[in-house]
Amino acid sequence: MKKLILLACIATISFASSCKNDKKETTEETTTTVEEPVVETKKEEVKKIKIKLDAKSESNVNGSAVFTEQNGTVKMVAVMDGLTPGDHAIHVHEKADCSSADGKSTGGHWNPTAQPHGKWGATEGYHKGDIGNFKADENGNGTITFETDQWCIGCGDPNKDIVGKAIIVHQGIDDFTTQPTGAAGGRVSCGGIIQ
Repeated sequence: MKKLILLACIATISFASSCKNDKKETTEETTTTVEEPVVETKKEEVKKIKIKLDAKSESNVNGSAVFTEQNGTVKMVAVMDGLTPGDHAIHVHEKADCSSADGKSTGGHWNPTAQPHGKWGATEGYHKGDIGNFKADENGNGTITFETDQWCIGCGDPNKDIVGKAIIVHQGIDDFTTQPTGAAGGRVSCGGIIQ
């Protein structure tokens, strides 16, 4: 009989202890914090230069050009007035020096890779400054938009960096053949690409 009572006591104590542990487990709240991974998106730096184009060679051609670099591409938008109606050439020249009256202080076409003059993208070769031709309307207003990944703004690469160069607008058209200028005629407007 003592054994039975002892067993009953042990069973009661075990049951009570078990219930107490169950109760303790159910009343304790567990808080788990799951942290979301932080995804950093790197903003691509946008570089921008706006230049003024001034009349040269006794012309009335003025305007501006904006160069914007983003995602490895440089976009140029040039807007001019005072042109004669028709087609005109526009090039990047070697130096940002527009001090001479005829614009020749800018030197020749920018050609860091020593290629022959030609149409942009030609397999026979072209200067990095050979932008091409654009049309002026009957009022003498002209606009050209040009994009390339072969230029950069202030990157320091002598084969790509347009800073320190100049934009020259010519009186005539670029024939893409005549060396080394394309026979584009006088320099009627100039703007140094300076940061």
